Amino acid sequence: MADHLCARRAPVIGCVLSCLVVCAVLSISACSSHQVRTLEATGYCGCGDCAGWVRGRWKYLKLNFWNRYLDRGPRKGSRYSGRTASGTGPREPHPGFLSVDTFVHPWMVPIRLVFPWLWLPHNGTVAADTRYYPFGTRLYVPGYGHGVVEDRGGAIKGPRRIDLYFNDHDDALKWGRRTVEVRIEN
Repeated sequence: MADHLCARRAPVIGCVLSCLVVCAVLSISACSSHQVRTLEATGYCGCGDCAGWVRGRWKYLKLNFWNRYLDRGPRKGSRYSGRTASGTGPREPHPGFLSVDTFVHPWMVPIRLVFPWLWLPHNGTVAADTRYYPFGTRLYVPGYGHGVVEDRGGAIKGPRRIDLYFNDHDDALKWGRRTVEVRIEN
């Protein structure tokens, strides 16, 4: 009777093993489907200097100082929402709790333990020419981290330029303009 059960399990075990082999081959081939390109990366933030907006409008004698209006470009004078071209809010990348960053910055461990949303990693916002890098393209930029193309900028033209979003204007200035080897993951 035991031989009969083993005979029935053998095809199932063989099927499971073949599925595991196929999955392993697909995952290895999917991991190697990236390109590396040398791009010029510029840092930007959501401040008025980087994003090109001003507070208030002279039409209202600048009394509506809580509203922001575009100061330059083809949409000059229209309201500035702070959203990216794809409709999301821009953000800087965060490596998450289980990452090398936890060992590099150990003083952040208590803060990350108290605030559970800091446990999860998330990608940063990258602005690129969407003719070459459509929305949703995932990039890895050394020194910045993982980012997703969610925005397009007025000065970003061609396949060799990207902008990286930073939460702080000083961090964006510190990044400046660099030539980096960017890994394009999809």
